[in-house]
Amino acid sequence: MRIPRIFTDQPLSSGANLALSGSAARHLSSALRMSAGQEITLFNGLGGEFSATLTRATKSQVDVSIGDFRDIDRESPLNLHLAIAVSRGERMDWIVQKATELGVSEITPLFSERTEVKLNGERLEKKLRHWQQVSISACEQCQRNLVPSINPALTLDQWLSQDTGNAEQLKLVLHHRSDKSLAQHQPPKSACLLVGPEGGLSDNEISRAMDNGFAALTLGPRVMRTETAPLAAISIMQSVWGDMG
Repeated sequence: MRIPRIFTDQPLSSGANLALSGSAARHLSSALRMSAGQEITLFNGLGGEFSATLTRATKSQVDVSIGDFRDIDRESPLNLHLAIAVSRGERMDWIVQKATELGVSEITPLFSERTEVKLNGERLEKKLRHWQQVSISACEQCQRNLVPSINPALTLDQWLSQDTGNAEQLKLVLHHRSDKSLAQHQPPKSACLLVGPEGGLSDNEISRAMDNGFAALTLGPRVMRTETAPLAAISIMQSVWGDMG
C-alpha cells in the first residue's frame, strides 16, 4: 500500500508527538484500517513534508510520532492564479480539484453577469471552506506540499478594481472570439487566468478586463464547457511555461 499523505494545520517538527482527529483520524483508522507501527506522511502547507509513525489508532483519534523532515518541492516554476466565475453543481468542485493537481497557486471565485449560482453570507463561507478542503484533499493525492489558497469570493468588478498582480504578471482572459494564442506571448514567471461561467463573460466584462491589462486568449476553434476550458488552458500553460512536459 502506498504511504498515505495527510494534511494537518498543526505545527510539525521532528521528534514531536501529534494527535490527529476528525476526518484525518477517520480516514486512517476506519477507511484505511491502519494501526500502530504503520507509516504515513504529514504536511501542513508550509513547505516540505515529514515522515510519521502511528503509535495509537482509534476511530476518533490517531496518535503519531513525527520523524524526519523532507525538503521536497513539487511546485511549478509558473506561479498561476485562476480567477473563475462560480459554476453550478459539482463543476466548481471539479475545477478546484483538477486545477490544484495541475499546479495553480491560488483560486479566486467570482460572480459575473451570467453567474447563475447565488451564494452569500453563511452559505458562501461554507462553500469557501468546502473548496479549500477539496484543494487540500487534491494536494494529499497529488503530493503537493503547498496548498493553493481559495481567496474570498468577489464580484468581477470588485476583483478587477483591485491590484490583481505585479507589473510583470501576464494577465489573460479566455475569449473564444480572440485570435491570439499562448504561443504569441513571452514566457512569464507569473500569470493570471480569468475564466467566465456557463455562457462565458459578456462582451462588456471582457472589455473591462482588457481595460485592466488583460489580453484575450483563445484555445482554438471549438467552444469548451466552463469546466473544460480552464483545465485545458492551465495544462497548456504548464506545458509551455511550467513543469509539464
